[in-house]
Amino acid sequence: MYEFDVVIVEDESGGYVAFVPALPGCHTQGDTLQELMDNAKEAIELYLETLSEEEKRELLRQRVVGIQKVKAVA
Repeated sequence: MYEFDVVIVEDESGGYVAFVPALPGCHTQGDTLQELMDNAKEAIELYLETLSEEEKRELLRQRVVGIQKVKAVA
């Protein structure tokens, strides 16, 4: 069994979007947090099915250390 960090943001049109930093391109959405987490689990499992054992080991070495806000002037 694997465990992944998931970043959750509110979608501007309502609901939520989830990103899995350790799995590039792995993201999903849901109308509720419960639906989002169910969809995230499914997206992760489908993503893992496409990987070789070597690719899984490489991706699982990465860890999210934290999320910070950065102010920038545009």
